[in-house]
Amino acid sequence: MSDPARPPAEPLSVFAAAREAPTRDALVWEGAAWSYARLAEAVAGACDGLRGRGVEARSRVAVQAHNSPATVCALLALVELGATAVLLHPRLTEAEAQAQRDDAAPLLTLTPDALPAAATAPAALLWPDELPLAMLFTSGTSGRAKGAILTRGAFLASASASATNLGWRDDDRWLLTLPVCHVGGLSVLTRSLIARRCVVLLPRFDAAAVLASVVRDRATLLSVVPTMLRALLDADTADALARLRAVLVGGAATPLALLEAGAARRVRALTTYGLTEACSQVTTQRLPPDGAPFVALPGSGPALDGVDLIVTREDGAPAAVGEVGHLRVRGATVMTGYHGHPPLDGAWLDTGDLGWFDAERSLHVAARRTDLIVTGGENVYPAEVEAALCALPGVRAAVVFGEADAAWGQRVAAAIVRDRTTDVCDDDAWLAATWPAVTAAFAPHKRPRRVCVVEALATRATGKVDRAAVARDATPRLRAWAMTAGAEMR
Repeated sequence: MSDPARPPAEPLSVFAAAREAPTRDALVWEGAAWSYARLAEAVAGACDGLRGRGVEARSRVAVQAHNSPATVCALLALVELGATAVLLHPRLTEAEAQAQRDDAAPLLTLTPDALPAAATAPAALLWPDELPLAMLFTSGTSGRAKGAILTRGAFLASASASATNLGWRDDDRWLLTLPVCHVGGLSVLTRSLIARRCVVLLPRFDAAAVLASVVRDRATLLSVVPTMLRALLDADTADALARLRAVLVGGAATPLALLEAGAARRVRALTTYGLTEACSQVTTQRLPPDGAPFVALPGSGPALDGVDLIVTREDGAPAAVGEVGHLRVRGATVMTGYHGHPPLDGAWLDTGDLGWFDAERSLHVAARRTDLIVTGGENVYPAEVEAALCALPGVRAAVVFGEADAAWGQRVAAAIVRDRTTDVCDDDAWLAATWPAVTAAFAPHKRPRRVCVVEALATRATGKVDRAAVARDATPRLRAWAMTAGAEMR
């Protein structure tokens, strides 16, 4: 593996990469490989076009970012010019996109739909690390989307932390099916560019297409969210995922049972915790040493190199091992601040998430603060209840949420996706058979009081489960379920 501590002199430049390794594969699209030389020519054409429209260093340019070579070229051209890419999800309504444009006030908006004319790649310009590279909109710790400003230095630090953890092999190819308009997708592009490695780009997530690409395009690394991993394992009849040296799983809590199902089929799935404001990964599990067996583990691993992560109590004091508290992060990967808001200036960022460290300093995320259920003064962490539900036979997936309750403040509710391979077809009969195990698994205040069986969980464009949509859709269908005799709240 290459030395992650020695990045190239001009790390964020496809022009420099083309001079260093012109014939090395940079991008694979629809089964065809683009060399770094070919990609640099296309990016040079995009640079010419952008300069002609007045784009220069520090210009903000909105990009409706589909997963396509045209979008990749546009984004890399903005990096070369020292401009800031304001990433807009292509599935936003026009009103939603306009609200983000009004906030960011970009010089122009790009809708990449055609490749630029090839041009001779110029010399690379080495821009300062503090120059903003991207503005990505995120709800952060509130419900209103705000533009998180991430510098070139943040992407460099994030790539270095990832490389220190995973290393790079000469034959590495990162399969990118996450949207490039989100920090997870954009970070795959930047870290692969910095390492002079290849990105295998797919237009969207499709389990069959991902598995076919792993084999055809010789991918070695893959980033997914838990719902994607579940779909891939279901479709992977030929054990294609076992060819990958690592699958990074983030974006939401991953049931240990799902990781164990993958490990039983030689899938090395590593859970990770991250957020837009910290340029993707904050913690990630480690691969075992060469030759050692892979074992699925709970948690999302320790903090990556160069990232400071603490768990604090309400008063700001450090939480003890095993004690749930507020997750706060700082370091070179963290944003400078939200656009239009005071800068962080190196202060701790309150992530809005709750979690705890185990004795090995591996992080366990309990819930987003807004998802926390408080029933009768007791805290219930949805991720804990969901993990226990998913460990029960016949439960494929679950979302746990709070319902308003006059007596207890909130009560625990659950939407459950069944594994339809069971012999019991009727949902009520299945619940009757399953619920004694639910009762046994939880303290009374953690037990779901109302439940419904759903065929699937609503997801966002990223593939993450949309908790608010699941709760909204499930609420009219919820019904009380007998918890066995004497199963009162307390």
